[in-house]
Amino acid sequence: MAIKIAVVGTGGVARDSYLPFLSKQEDVVLTYFSRTRSKAEACARDFGGRVADSILDLLADEPDAVLVLTRETQRFEAAMALLEGRPKRLIFEKPLVAQNGQANVCEDDFFKARDILQRAGAAGTETAMVFNYRFFDQTVRAQNMIRDRNFGKMTQASLSVNYACWSHCIDLLHLFGGRASWISALAGDIPYQGAVDVAGSFRLVNEATGTILGTSGTKFDFPLYDMNFNFERGNIRFSDLDGPLDVFDHATRYRESHALIGNHSRWDQYQASFHKSMAAYLDSIRRSTTPPVPGLAGLEELQFEAALRRSVAQKRAVDVQQEFPLKA
Repeated sequence: MAIKIAVVGTGGVARDSYLPFLSKQEDVVLTYFSRTRSKAEACARDFGGRVADSILDLLADEPDAVLVLTRETQRFEAAMALLEGRPKRLIFEKPLVAQNGQANVCEDDFFKARDILQRAGAAGTETAMVFNYRFFDQTVRAQNMIRDRNFGKMTQASLSVNYACWSHCIDLLHLFGGRASWISALAGDIPYQGAVDVAGSFRLVNEATGTILGTSGTKFDFPLYDMNFNFERGNIRFSDLDGPLDVFDHATRYRESHALIGNHSRWDQYQASFHKSMAAYLDSIRRSTTPPVPGLAGLEELQFEAALRRSVAQKRAVDVQQEFPLKA
């Protein structure tokens, strides 16, 4: 049976990262909608499928899922329009909402994202996120090691992140350590590429502590992120999209470094992660199981960011779960 995937937003992200994979799946049928019809028509020409005249037309044939690939600045409006038609499933690019762009998330983004999920729940619409960094080989390897070697719970974390990878790295912090309970942060005065640096300290619900730095000031020639996670009986370190995974195992007293062999650039890994992410999502539709990354993960990421911004603005520590509850 065919899986009907509707695509809202047919710009470069759709063309470069999603449609090359989706168009090759024998059981996937594609429909497109874009505010700029010529872009949707170009996608239909290059990848197959039909162009819808409106959101209502897009939903008329009851797609199995709608892939929301608009700009993050337009995503709230797109989601609200789609939810009026009560679709079966929505899957969103990251961040879930960012009205001023991904480097300038505000508190209202969190509340708008929460509204999306609540309205989706009321409509019976399942939500999911594309946090494709979860599907990097190194991320999967680290998860397996933590489980198989019984590293235990996270105890400390340190992250330095370019805003290009910001929401992904916050999601990975949640994946490995869980939600934040307290955050205290400050911001710089000098903007780099339209965004100031933010430095924060945090405590997670599981009592782990850590620090995080977000910036647009690092050059793309350098690693786009460095993350160091301590656990009760081990340590893992990530660096960049295709960098090595360093593992310190207390039980063996060895340090291991898992690195990709030559001729595999960061962008090869990046594109492959979208394909793996979508393959896992399509499989969840085929099996009628929960999505690999739920929509709630997108709200949790924005919860962390909103707390950072409030701490900067009000110059105080923020009780994350009390001040930004995931349910109204």
